[in-house]
Amino acid sequence: MLRAFLILCAGFSLGLTARADMSACAGPSEQSCMFEAIWDAAAPLPPEKKARIQPFFLETVGKAGDAALLRAWQTRLGAAASHRSPSIDYTADQASAVVAESGWDGFEQRARAGAVPFNTGRPEIMAAGVRLAPDAATKRRLTEAMFDLAHTKATRGGMGDNFEKSDFGHALAELSMQACDLNGFDRAVTLTAAPDSLRYALWRTRITGHAGVLATRIRNEASADDTRHVRGALEGYAPVVSIGYCAR
Repeated sequence: MLRAFLILCAGFSLGLTARADMSACAGPSEQSCMFEAIWDAAAPLPPEKKARIQPFFLETVGKAGDAALLRAWQTRLGAAASHRSPSIDYTADQASAVVAESGWDGFEQRARAGAVPFNTGRPEIMAAGVRLAPDAATKRRLTEAMFDLAHTKATRGGMGDNFEKSDFGHALAELSMQACDLNGFDRAVTLTAAPDSLRYALWRTRITGHAGVLATRIRNEASADDTRHVRGALEGYAPVVSIGYCAR
């Protein structure tokens, strides 16, 4: 009797383990599993909101570079292939123009002073400058300038002190994620408006690996209220599928 009870308990435990393992996404099937989790999270949305998120979903699937996976989802969702025109990077154009006119020292000086064009969208233009920087030293100098400015109190249009702080945090988190800089990423995320968000959690896994451990969270936090949760999951996972994990 005792032996039968122990066998039953062992079987129950194995069943729980199997279900726990199924809730995460790992190995060669990680991408297809993650997209299943993300689309499961879209299930509670009303039809009109689900329709609005569908093109963004398929666009992100396309970034994986797996033609068969994209075709499968297009067939499943009854959607034709989407050919989007490349977006124009105005911030890169502005950053390039400042460098051409003032050099890299002038770029930093004008950014710190908030001079045109840095009077609007300063975090984004500075981030573009970091990406354009010709060497590691210039990148580090501009990145540190961004951290400095994130902590500088500035008031504009009744928006209160540090109105750029979260924008700098977001820009710096993205730069750090792309550069595989975990320390910089963790430092930047604390400046953002939602440091515990799913998007940043997924971005962090590009550096640490194993985004699939967040599949359960993606499903569990699904909401019928709006598309923000699904968009956050897609925005968070997009860099993993488009540029891959950092070397470890």
